[in-house]
Amino acid sequence: MKHVCLCLLLAAGTLLSGGCKQSTAAPPATVAPTGPTAAQPKLPTIKLWIGAQEMITEMALTGEQEQTGMMFRTNMATNEGMIFVFGQPMRASFWMMNTILPLSAAYIAPDGTILEIHDLQPHDTNAVVAATNNIQYVLETPQGWFKTNHIGIGTVITTERGPLHKVFLGR
Repeated sequence: MKHVCLCLLLAAGTLLSGGCKQSTAAPPATVAPTGPTAAQPKLPTIKLWIGAQEMITEMALTGEQEQTGMMFRTNMATNEGMIFVFGQPMRASFWMMNTILPLSAAYIAPDGTILEIHDLQPHDTNAVVAATNNIQYVLETPQGWFKTNHIGIGTVITTERGPLHKVFLGR
């Protein structure tokens, strides 16, 4: 009887371990129990040119600054924004948890070209995932800014100090 039970246990273990494969899908997003609880102070700024339009943007350069972003902020001037800079191109994904203001977000390639523009709704926790894994920057503006200023896909963004990649990545 012990031999039969041992064989059954071994067979069950083999089936269970053999039937499991490592998932290639991304794990579901979870919200950390401790996240930002207040707006961050105004971040250092840089002047951007988006096509012919000039904009003063705060620079979210650290993980904490990126995570907090525009959360809890109650205003954003018409011609101001926040640029998020990533160390390498990625499939960017933004949401609006704890964000009161309606925003528009441009997903930008490493060379500074706008690849996608999305409108983001206040408090919407559904992630807006980029269509490509070639996003190096995201620029958030007051919602509708791109449309109002006739800025679309293919527009190149530069800074007062040169191209985005030279200013932020040193290349």
